[in-house]
Amino acid sequence: KAMCSGKLQTALLVAGYFVYLLVGAAVFQALERTAEKQEKMAAAQMKEAFLQNFTQLTVPEMEQFMKNLIKAIQNGVYPVGNESQFEESNWDFSNSFFFAGTVVSTIGYGTLHPKTAGGQIFCVFFALFGIPLNIVFLHHVGKMLSLLCKKLGKFLYEKGMRKKKIKFLTLLFFLATGILVFLCLPSVFFQITEGWSYSEGIYFAFITLSTIGFGDYVVGKQSDRKYFSYYRVLVAIWILFGLAWIALLFNL
Repeated sequence: KAMCSGKLQTALLVAGYFVYLLVGAAVFQALERTAEKQEKMAAAQMKEAFLQNFTQLTVPEMEQFMKNLIKAIQNGVYPVGNESQFEESNWDFSNSFFFAGTVVSTIGYGTLHPKTAGGQIFCVFFALFGIPLNIVFLHHVGKMLSLLCKKLGKFLYEKGMRKKKIKFLTLLFFLATGILVFLCLPSVFFQITEGWSYSEGIYFAFITLSTIGFGDYVVGKQSDRKYFSYYRVLVAIWILFGLAWIALLFNL
């Protein structure tokens, strides 16, 4: 009964955690998408005005254009190419879910952030409750993985292996498996999808899972590459379970 109750609690926690992220993603998308469209339209008009009058611009006008351009880029608006690119939103559901995941995991790349007052206030409360929920989620997943460690240790103990050797081999097994699953293989995937070198993929994976999150490399941000639907959702899920693996290593 206790085991069934524990499994039910874990299942409810995992379901509740992902529902929390899904609801958060939907709210961020609703709050930020309209403001982003207006910002993209303003950037397109600014670019058009510049192309029509760039030969007659004074130095102060040119400097103001550069300031406006830098501000637009900092806000995730890249006024390059044709107008079809302005139809693609930084706040579609995939990007919003990815952002929600980086908030609760405290990675915070800084490349995507709410700009409306409503979005910023919601982000405060979303993080306030989401970060503790994320810690509890990682703790439970870590405990589940720890049970696998115990089962592996019990199996090796029954084979006549000494306890110190079992502890060392268990740690080595989960360390090597985690490095393969959460660092090495995803880096190949990022190399293919993002066009990064393998070392850049390893660097991004480590900086992300260690929650340093510099923001110098972020997935799905290159305007000249086509990404499949829900690419960033899959990356967000990889981050969450990668963090659980890190939590397991701390437990071990």
